Amino acid sequence: MFFSCGKEPEVEDTMLDGSIIFDASITNPENFLLSQKIATPTAAQLATPVIIACHGYSAGTFEWQEMADWIVAENKNMLFSQVLLGSHGRNYEEFKNSTWKEWQSTIVNEYDALKAKGYSNISFAGSSTGCPLILELMSNDAFDANEINSVFLIDPIVIPSDKTLSLVKVVGPVLGYIDTKQDTIEDRYWYHYRPQETLRELEDLLSTVRKSLQNGIKLPPGTNLVIYKSVSDDAADPASAVLIKQGLFPAEQVDVHIMDSKLHVFTRLSIRRNIRQIDKDNQVWCFGDVVRVIEE
Repeated sequence: MFFSCGKEPEVEDTMLDGSIIFDASITNPENFLLSQKIATPTAAQLATPVIIACHGYSAGTFEWQEMADWIVAENKNMLFSQVLLGSHGRNYEEFKNSTWKEWQSTIVNEYDALKAKGYSNISFAGSSTGCPLILELMSNDAFDANEINSVFLIDPIVIPSDKTLSLVKVVGPVLGYIDTKQDTIEDRYWYHYRPQETLRELEDLLSTVRKSLQNGIKLPPGTNLVIYKSVSDDAADPASAVLIKQGLFPAEQVDVHIMDSKLHVFTRLSIRRNIRQIDKDNQVWCFGDVVRVIEE
């Protein structure tokens, strides 16, 4: 974690943080949200399995585009909805002033919209921070137990790899923001600068979910939850998978797969450097396993 001195970064318009680039789902929601894509679903569509996919902190719908494309290319009988977390995909100021409850709100909005249309076979897939946002909703019984098929967590972060996140409330206000030093091409899809205010929200979310897991989160009857965790990555400590597994019950409804990967959100390979064959194999296997679990 690299904090930078000064209250405000020098944002360029070539970055998502600026005032020109936005997440594509903001201008064309019908290409990403199932609730917007199909105005009047048929009976067959309403019975088709739906996956609501939620990305991570500072990211956007791009994080799930490869799975959306794979489902189409492989002609899978699945409907896919890519949710943009609240206050993400916009400029630095809007992101800076957001709360984790606002990030979470768009997940609930899409679920409610699909339920209102009559979809009855809904699953959730989260990557990184999308995972604790889903877990927090489950801890508060936000979903109808009869309508949740499965939940999939890709590299869930409950315990961060970088333990200095716990210090953000102390040092964050002094130092201002993080400069990620990421590649220029990544600046179009992830915030280059991460305000300390949002890191405080992230730490608050993770702390809240850890407490809920310690108290125990009951899965709806018949809902499977599968965790796919890279053996090592720079964002989510592998202990996150252990804590989630131990904090959910009934235990027989929870599976954990430890992946031979050092990538965070190993299912997203696009625009990454030095991709190995095992990374490609992991991605395809995971996509296929998600479909398999839903169809069982």
